[in-house]
Amino acid sequence: MFFFLSKTVGLLTKPSIAIALIGIAGLLLMPTRWRRAGTRLVVASFVLLLIAGVSPLADILMHTLENRFPKWDAARGAPDGVVVLGGAIAPRLSQRHGTAIVGEDAGRVIAIGRLARDYPNARIIYSGGDGSLRGTDGAEADYLQSLLDSFGVGRDRVTLERRSRNTAENATFSKAIAQPKPGERWLLVTSAVHMPRAIGAFRQAGFPVEAYPVSFRTDVDYRFKPIPAIGANLVRLDAAMNEWTGLLAYWLTGRSSALWPAP
Repeated sequence: MFFFLSKTVGLLTKPSIAIALIGIAGLLLMPTRWRRAGTRLVVASFVLLLIAGVSPLADILMHTLENRFPKWDAARGAPDGVVVLGGAIAPRLSQRHGTAIVGEDAGRVIAIGRLARDYPNARIIYSGGDGSLRGTDGAEADYLQSLLDSFGVGRDRVTLERRSRNTAENATFSKAIAQPKPGERWLLVTSAVHMPRAIGAFRQAGFPVEAYPVSFRTDVDYRFKPIPAIGANLVRLDAAMNEWTGLLAYWLTGRSSALWPAP
């Protein structure tokens, strides 16, 4: 039920969809006796569109998430294992094109090549199943091996976990494969904006991990200033709000160790 709601009702938490629905509702009301209410809704949607599409709101929310956990310090020594979360590979497009297609979270899979080379004795798990609502896109993990070949990483170096559909299941199924022993150090590789929710889920599953954030979308010394790029800002705001609402939902449903997981 949680998975179904996150893929359906959860869409309404996306600012772009919410703003569009407000505007549509206003337009539908304008020809009726509730014209005044309809006009107000249209104006409200326009104002919200300007705030979301021009103001630095999207980058403020994203920058806060990305900087919650610092970059991993290699000076602490070699890890015993690495868990890389899916979300970088598009299964449906990969199937259509006959090759692995990656998106803006490609830093997750790129990190495999670097970590496999730097830590040849570390176990590596790639956790990525089919996150589509109908479960018809195929598992991300099924398309990783061609990327491993291009990285020069042996396919036997990476254990594939292909059942997980969301972050909570990433944590549960990865722990079942890793069977981490007391004192072992495991890295968790995922996008920086997703790291707080991922860490909370792994801690709740009883799998202690160290953050290895990748795929940053905001600058280190970011200055919060208006950016007149409505389309790009709406995409970034949707991504940021997905994580903020995800943090709340995971905490309320007992899938995270904390509302705002700390380093």
